Amino acid sequence: MKLRHWIFVLAGLGAATTVAAQDLKSPSADQYVPRLGDIMSAAQTHHQKLSLAGKAQNWDLAAYELRQLKASLVEAALLYSGIPISNVTTLEPSLQATSDAIATKDGRKFSKAVGDLTEGCNSCHRSMGRSFVVMKVPSDPQPFANQQFAPQAKALTDKP
Repeated sequence: MKLRHWIFVLAGLGAATTVAAQDLKSPSADQYVPRLGDIMSAAQTHHQKLSLAGKAQNWDLAAYELRQLKASLVEAALLYSGIPISNVTTLEPSLQATSDAIATKDGRKFSKAVGDLTEGCNSCHRSMGRSFVVMKVPSDPQPFANQQFAPQAKALTDKP
């Protein structure tokens, strides 16, 4: 997808998020902005559920979780200007491949696409100096089974 198209997509989703947030306003006049860590925790949950739903061949749930994951990524890019738009747009091929695999109910293509998507997440983390956050395709349904917790050698691409 071209960058221009992504800008329109991000702007449209941002407007929808703003409208939804206004509908759910608390009595306070201040608008709540979720912390980046909270958005990424939601993305991690959707990533795990996406993977597990695909493994179980629950394609409707997998499609739903993929939409939720995309929304989390877009929300992060819209709300946090320090995240380069290219970090989101470079995930598009693996997001599309995952969507295509879900549409055709192809478990093999799904596994590859989710693996590529996971590597894309890790690539983004490295580019942001967060290589200590390492995602993996979950092997079981336990909470946070899609994150590696053992430390790795510090990558040369990490920013201080």
